[in-house]
Amino acid sequence: MIDHTLSPDAAHPPPEPAVRARGLTHVFTEDVGVHDLDLDVQPGTIFGFIGPSGSGKTTTIRLLTGVLPAQHGELTVLGKSPSEFDRTDRSRLGYMPQLSVLYPHLSIWQNLVFSASLFGVPWRGRRQRLSRYLEFVELDDARHRLLRDASGGMQRRLALAATLVHEPDLLFLDEPTAGIDPILRRKVWDRLIELRDAGRTLFVTTQYVGEAAYCDMVGVLAEGRLVAIDTPEGLRRQAFGGELLDVVFTAPLPGAERDQLSEAAAAIRMVRLGPNAVRLVVEDAGEAAPRATAWAAEAGREIESVEPHLPVFDDVFVELVSKKTTREPEPEYDATEAEALVGSTEVER
Repeated sequence: MIDHTLSPDAAHPPPEPAVRARGLTHVFTEDVGVHDLDLDVQPGTIFGFIGPSGSGKTTTIRLLTGVLPAQHGELTVLGKSPSEFDRTDRSRLGYMPQLSVLYPHLSIWQNLVFSASLFGVPWRGRRQRLSRYLEFVELDDARHRLLRDASGGMQRRLALAATLVHEPDLLFLDEPTAGIDPILRRKVWDRLIELRDAGRTLFVTTQYVGEAAYCDMVGVLAEGRLVAIDTPEGLRRQAFGGELLDVVFTAPLPGAERDQLSEAAAAIRMVRLGPNAVRLVVEDAGEAAPRATAWAAEAGREIESVEPHLPVFDDVFVELVSKKTTREPEPEYDATEAEALVGSTEVER
């Protein structure tokens, strides 16, 4: 007898990606454009697209929203090619451009009303909806201020509210925190996380590499090419080959004993940070730490501290891009030069 019962995976197949691109390409000149992008953006997540100015972030958003046609590759957004979008399909998208398209001679409230009219937001309940989004971006008290008299941060928050008035399922936000101070940047990200938690899907570009920590998945873009896609923690592992564990001793550690420590902790490699300190690249810092401690006790060496090192995303970005773009073997650095990056000379096991 054939069992027709569906397995849990078959009964609940994974949702179709909100954005799916394979080999997506649009090149303006040899050095300008995007090349062979492969990416999936899952529903209900924040996908961060990180790279320096001129790396192709805005071009990618224009491709994903159908503003630019793809020269090569395959692309679906919410299950359809952007070239086949009708009015209903486009109403499911929200796009916040990098440069303001709002009107400086209108008030914050008037700009929001105008945006709602463009998107056909019904009159019934419109005022309550707009007030709700002004409160969401903390601009309700400034609703009557002319946009030209508002700060840059207020203008960016209004642009976010204007993007949300028609309550789209998928939001494309092109550098929403550009040019605003760190405290306000954090507030904007708090709002983006709230939107994600409410079920929205967000594709966010930024040149502030540290903002990767707020994302569920991150794509790293350099010179129009995608050099890595992973979770924030996965990118750290890709960049440095594992987790990092810093071990500091109370006295200098000779080279032979450093090698012994590296072997005892099952380190992939070791970086000398100074006469008393080393950084171990390991598969699992939680497992390596007690091994390092046990070796020190057996060797009669006193440990001052042993703790995981969490590299900032600026270092992660530099390391990933360097690995993908460097064609020649990496040069060896002296202790002073290398300490500015991740430590001093690396010793392979």
